[in-house]
Amino acid sequence: MSKCPIGVFDSGVGGLSVLRALRAELPYEHFVYVADSGHAPYGERDDAYLIERARAIAQWFKDRHHIKALVVACNTATAAAIHVLREAHTDIPIIGIEPALKPAVLQSTTKVIGVMATRSTLASEKFKRLMTSLEDQARFLLQPCPDLVPAIEAFDSVRIQTACAHYASALGRFGLTTGHIDTLVLGCTHYPFAEDALRRTTGNAVKYLDGGEPVARQTRRLLEAAQLLYTSREPHVGTTTLFSSGEPASLAIAAQRWLGLHSEALMLAA
Repeated sequence: MSKCPIGVFDSGVGGLSVLRALRAELPYEHFVYVADSGHAPYGERDDAYLIERARAIAQWFKDRHHIKALVVACNTATAAAIHVLREAHTDIPIIGIEPALKPAVLQSTTKVIGVMATRSTLASEKFKRLMTSLEDQARFLLQPCPDLVPAIEAFDSVRIQTACAHYASALGRFGLTTGHIDTLVLGCTHYPFAEDALRRTTGNAVKYLDGGEPVARQTRRLLEAAQLLYTSREPHVGTTTLFSSGEPASLAIAAQRWLGLHSEALMLAA
């Protein structure tokens, strides 16, 4: 089973930021990535809808690709559906992602932390519990960003810049001065692809944190614990197969632009 692929899914192209970290951490593993763009945006959907989509995609991964692990590369889907997936699929490791509040607390000097995320993520009970557990250690300023994901999905640099400037300015003042935001949590997997635009407002001194690398490290740990890590000595580089429930060409363009992957994306019937 160690040769079986790892399934990775997101509402669209944003999960490619997690896939990028996974491929760097696990270069010999095979990946199947699903962009559920035909049912996006997740950030404005209710939990019942997100659970339905997560269930359908997870079952498709198992039926069609016999995956050995599943990575939910979406903060919104993790918050809504990770518990349901783990109850239904106890035979494989399932790894979710959450906004990097704990690392932010450790790294922040001013203890004023900005959090950019979707409305669904910020409203979820999972996020509220996480923030409550840390509220005596830092002040968190929350900013929903409903226009940013569509702009990133459309590769619209003007809209991305406008949205980033608006949402970053709404959070408050950035910098290393007492009372200013010195750490920004990117609580959606799409947002790392807008980092250059965000920097124009926040400046370069602000630390940015996202969940891609921690998810990749956790995936490695769980595969090792389950003895599912690819261990063949045959030299090779793992393959990556792309699927989209929306427009496959957009996913292929994003994968080439951000991951250097020259791969055709296929239409997902799910």
